[in-house]
Amino acid sequence: MASVYDLKPRFQALLRPLVNTLAARGVTANQVTVAAVVLSFIGGGLIAWRPFETWPLLLLPLVLLLRMGLNAIDGMLAREHGQQSKLGAILNELGDVISDTALYLPLAWVPMVYVPLIEGIVVLAVISEMTGVVAVQIGARRQYQGPMGKSDRALWFGALGLVLGLGVAPGNWINWGILVLLVVTIVNRARAALREAGAA
Repeated sequence: MASVYDLKPRFQALLRPLVNTLAARGVTANQVTVAAVVLSFIGGGLIAWRPFETWPLLLLPLVLLLRMGLNAIDGMLAREHGQQSKLGAILNELGDVISDTALYLPLAWVPMVYVPLIEGIVVLAVISEMTGVVAVQIGARRQYQGPMGKSDRALWFGALGLVLGLGVAPGNWINWGILVLLVVTIVNRARAALREAGAA
């Protein structure tokens, strides 16, 4: 199923010169991973601090874009510059889940947002990433299928932040849509992992 994740190779190609420069200057993948988490806490913290103001919401798309860039950079540093490590693998997976929670959960305090839907989205997002990781335990590769993977969530929430920041009520159907697509994502990742493990 189509996902924003499919555009990752092109995104990485744009970032490769920067990655090479960072590697030459001694920046490590783990440092970039931690930076992405810190950025997420700052972005989410601003929303939680000023839930009735629009400027933190308008910053959300930029924060998400920067986070996606950092997520791509840490992976490229690890793979292309010999920085892969067990600690890096742990930081990468935990960092994604922690960053999602830190960025998205504060939206529950924002007017015009239905709190249980945001909470449900955060829970299902964690489950979807766990499903991708658990695949490794049964002999399959880490699963990244959509339609609501990490990059897709960033796109949806960036758009949601922009709409809310402009004072437009997005309607609960948007959040319900994310919930449904997250359930589909979990099923897709579980089925793909089982197929791969069975074939192996």
